[in-house]
Amino acid sequence: MHDEDRNPLQGRPGGRTARTRRAAARTGLRGDGRIATVESGEVVDEQIMTARREAIMQDEATGTDEKKREFLIRGMDCADEIESLRQALLPIVGTEDRLMFDLIHSKLIVDLPEECSEEKIISAVSETGMSATLFDPSSAEESEARTGSLRTMLTITSGAALVAGFLTHSWIAGSFLIAFSGDGSELRHAVPWAARALYLVAIASGLALVIPKAWAAARRLRPDMNFLMTIAVSGALGIDEWFEAAAVSFLFAVSLELESWSLDRARRAISALMDLSPPTVLLERDDGSHVEVDPAEVEPGSRFLVRPGDRIALDGEIVEGESEVDQSPITGESIPAPKAPGDEVFAGTVNGGGALVVVSTRPATETALAHIVRLVAEAHSRRAPSEQWVQRFSRGYTPAVMVLAASVFIFPTLFGEDPETWFYRALVLLVIACPCALVISTPVSIVAGLAGAARNGILIKGGVFLEAPARIRSIAFDKTGTLTEGRPRVQAVVGWNGHDADEVLERAAAMEMRSAHPLARAIVEHALARGLHPAPANDFQAVHGKGGTARIGG
Repeated sequence: MHDEDRNPLQGRPGGRTARTRRAAARTGLRGDGRIATVESGEVVDEQIMTARREAIMQDEATGTDEKKREFLIRGMDCADEIESLRQALLPIVGTEDRLMFDLIHSKLIVDLPEECSEEKIISAVSETGMSATLFDPSSAEESEARTGSLRTMLTITSGAALVAGFLTHSWIAGSFLIAFSGDGSELRHAVPWAARALYLVAIASGLALVIPKAWAAARRLRPDMNFLMTIAVSGALGIDEWFEAAAVSFLFAVSLELESWSLDRARRAISALMDLSPPTVLLERDDGSHVEVDPAEVEPGSRFLVRPGDRIALDGEIVEGESEVDQSPITGESIPAPKAPGDEVFAGTVNGGGALVVVSTRPATETALAHIVRLVAEAHSRRAPSEQWVQRFSRGYTPAVMVLAASVFIFPTLFGEDPETWFYRALVLLVIACPCALVISTPVSIVAGLAGAARNGILIKGGVFLEAPARIRSIAFDKTGTLTEGRPRVQAVVGWNGHDADEVLERAAAMEMRSAHPLARAIVEHALARGLHPAPANDFQAVHGKGGTARIGG
């Protein structure tokens, strides 16, 4: 089942789609390629639709000239970066509804007001430690691959250097426990230079993508988790806890790698969805001939041909022909739906045995399938409640820890205590206050849940949708087709009008051998399983929506 959010003014000249936001899980791609939908929270109701119409009419009346621009954002890897970008861009664009973030493709979509330029957006993004360029699909794909490879390489390098440094440290010191034991005053200068060099490589590799963002956060006076992790590592180095600094750097790099892995899964899901739509469509010309064109070139109102077995390229309405269409990729219904003139068909669904002539009702970018793809893409820009809590916690926690550490050093010193001792203790506080376990545990647990669901054939779009079902108290299914395997089976055969069950089954199978309907196949399979061998009937004709007629034995 699919809840489709339609624009009531679709196709009107000058009309523009007004975006609405929902606070609930919407659509997920099942492991078998079908769409499973869970709705909770707000839904699009008549008030929202009315507001959308009013917004469109107001824009048409005022003649607002917004320039929609797409930017590729390098360094936008998680919801933390999205929040930083939002805070940096809001003073420029004015309102939040002018901003849309696509975390999957590292893309920012901005409705630029007249007084705002692309250069201002690019400059504001650079202030956050990230960079922006005008979006180009080919360069975006290359950038994603390059950034992912770099992150993986840095994480592996950090881990390898950490292990090598630990082994070197332990071998020179003669004990495997030396990296974990002792007091800072005793261990100062005790770490061998060879081990220090390896630990430094682990730190530099683990924080290579973190330090620029931490510096940007410090300049904007908005300390975040990147800043706190950098401070914690610096504090560990300040007290000669080299192993501690390297381990914290590596673990934080692992958490970023896990987030990247989750995004890669979402990208693969989107690729699978995109593959549902065929690359060409048979457009009907004025003279009745047909030509293959890109679906993006087909305008609403154009007629196109769908041959038997073809995948439908665009949403539309049937004007000629009858068939059955497998709509499971869109609706989840396992049984093909009978279609006749006047019925609606969706892009990504598969036509059955009849040829159809369809009039396109939406452009390729506004089909139900395209809508699902956008929902999947937008899903990862929202974090799970637990991740949001960690983010909110870190905002207050980071400055609080820094103030507390400064107090630990300053106040005892003012009362005549040894400055070096209390400086060391302040640094210890910074190190032990690093919430590394909290930072690591949240993405690890979410990724484990996503992976477990994927192994069972369910693709969940992100942590927010993984946690949402915990609040569900009841579920109502409007159809059973979304819950079945899609293979009908005969449960019982009853004799009729003096004919026993086998005779009824044999005659039914004789007729259905000429049909490609799923129920027909089930009847034939049941007859063969019972050892019956019906001869095909003659003059078979399918009766749309009812069954068929044929002549048996005559």
